[in-house]
Amino acid sequence: MKIFLNGTFDILHTGHLKLINYAKSLGNYLYVSVDSDERVKEKKGHKRPINKLSDRIFLLENLKSVDKVLSFSTDFELTDLIKDIKPDIMIVGSDYKDRPVIGAEYSKSLLFFERIPEYATTNIIQSIIDRR
Repeated sequence: MKIFLNGTFDILHTGHLKLINYAKSLGNYLYVSVDSDERVKEKKGHKRPINKLSDRIFLLENLKSVDKVLSFSTDFELTDLIKDIKPDIMIVGSDYKDRPVIGAEYSKSLLFFERIPEYATTNIIQSIIDRR
């Protein structure tokens, strides 16, 4: 079974690893798609991402649960990736339960992963700033 998830994965942390390991447990091939640097800036502000795309991809490619890492810059590109892959299961964060999910119509099933607030990247960044 093909599993698909996407995200920023700016500062790889325990919450990301729990998500990735959960996704991998559902199938035998895990695709992880990563937002481009430009898209992250657009969505999260000019101070993000902390780590550039090539570094984020490198980290993800070196996780044993991840089989393939892809990147995208637009909603259209993300939709095309999902359309081409035709995943059996697409995993998204629970914060998307009441929102449209890009490309969901090209996946056989959509599952929500319960976000873990103490591992949110934004909170981790703020915690580092507060320590100064």
